Amino acid sequence: MKISEEKENVSCCSPACRVEAILTVDERGQMVLPKDIRERAGIQPGGKLALISWEKDGEVCCISLINTGRLMGMVQEALTPMMKDMMEATR
Repeated sequence: MKISEEKENVSCCSPACRVEAILTVDERGQMVLPKDIRERAGIQPGGKLALISWEKDGEVCCISLINTGRLMGMVQEALTPMMKDMMEATR
């Protein structure tokens, strides 16, 4: 296999991805997350999930769901040092 062919066959998902379940999308666009996955992920009724997508060659190739509480924590973790630096620079 040529290097250019290798790059074309590489998935956009990380190596840590694994198939947890196969979901069916109904005619209204809804799907059900299996109970064991919801329990392991701590997803409660009314819980909020952020849908994150990755594109490759103009098409969505991978979709991920992230608990919004964890997403907010990740955003705060990333922004806090930057905000501290900005505040110090303005003093």
